[in-house]
Parts: sequence; C-alpha cells; structure tokens
Amino acid sequence: MTKKPSAGSVSGRWMEAATPVTHAAEEADGSDDFLLWILVWSELAAFGLLLGAFLVASAMQFDQFAAARVHLNTSLAAINTGVLLTSGWQAALATSANASRDRARWALIRAALLGFLFAAIKLAEYSGEIGLAGDDAYGVFFELYFLLTGFHLMHVAFGAFVLLAVSVRAAPANTHLIATLWHTFDLIWIVMFPIVYLA
Repeated sequence: MTKKPSAGSVSGRWMEAATPVTHAAEEADGSDDFLLWILVWSELAAFGLLLGAFLVASAMQFDQFAAARVHLNTSLAAINTGVLLTSGWQAALATSANASRDRARWALIRAALLGFLFAAIKLAEYSGEIGLAGDDAYGVFFELYFLLTGFHLMHVAFGAFVLLAVSVRAAPANTHLIATLWHTFDLIWIVMFPIVYLA
C-alpha cells in the first residue's frame, strides 16, 4: 500500500525548495545595496580629496583666495542650493512607500528638471567667472574652483538624464538607486557651498 505524503511533509518540502530562492533574492538585494554604497562612498571620497586640496591651497594662498571670492556670485550659488535641495525632495517623494508608479514618475521628472535648472544657473554663473581663470592675482583659486564645481556639475547633469530615463518605467529598485545617488550629490554641494563661497 502506497503511503500518501502528509500535509506536513509536503509543506516541509515546499519550504525547503522555496527557501534557497528566497535567500537568493535577499542576497541579491543585499548585494545591490552593497554595490550602491561602494559607489556612494567612492563619490564622497573623490570629492573629499578635491575639497581637501582646495582647503590646503586656501590656507597657503589665503589673500589670493579671499580676493577671488569677491568675484563669485554667492546669490546665484545660494539660489542653486535651494534648487538642488528641492530636487532632492522630489527624488525622496519618488521613493516613498505610498507613492504610486505615476506619482513616482512625475516626482522623478520634476527632480530631473530641477537638476537641469541647477546646471543652467551654474553655467550662467560661470559666464561671469571664466575670464578670471589663470590670473596670478588669485593664485590657483579659479583653477580649483572650476575643477571642483565642474566635476560636481557633470555629476548633476548626468544624474538628471538618469532620473529622466528611470522615470520611463520607475521601477522601485532603479528609483531607489538613482535617488540615493542624487542625495549624495545634494550632500556634496551642501558641504562644498560654504567651503568655496563663504569660508
């Protein structure tokens, strides 16, 4: 007589079969987060080195850097700070738990448009400063200034394009990834602004 498998043994086998898949999914999610944080910390390290070089040069050429800062448009930079923080807020809305796919999509689009606005304002600011680069009266200020802020501007412009690309489908994993990177660019600017413009 063939013995029927009990409900317990069937469910037990089903759990054993499902567990590796579940663990694999969890490990994949953890791996994705791990790689994301490697990218975030590498960005912070790169900008940290540039800001460190700026601070060292500022200490060595204090008078030249003070004279150079007079020519910066601090008002435009402050406006840009508000623009980028508002963009970061929109990116955060896209990742909120109760956001529908349509709401996430539009939040990403608004974040991207504000990112492009940041880039446009920064380019307008550059137009009044580019002629001062290479002037010995300001030491290496403007060379480091354009290197540091230009590197950040490239990240913002590229990130804005990625925000738009992700908004097409607005999958939660991709939204989480680009929003985290976008907040990293926000953080870098928040640190950069007082060091470059106000120190």
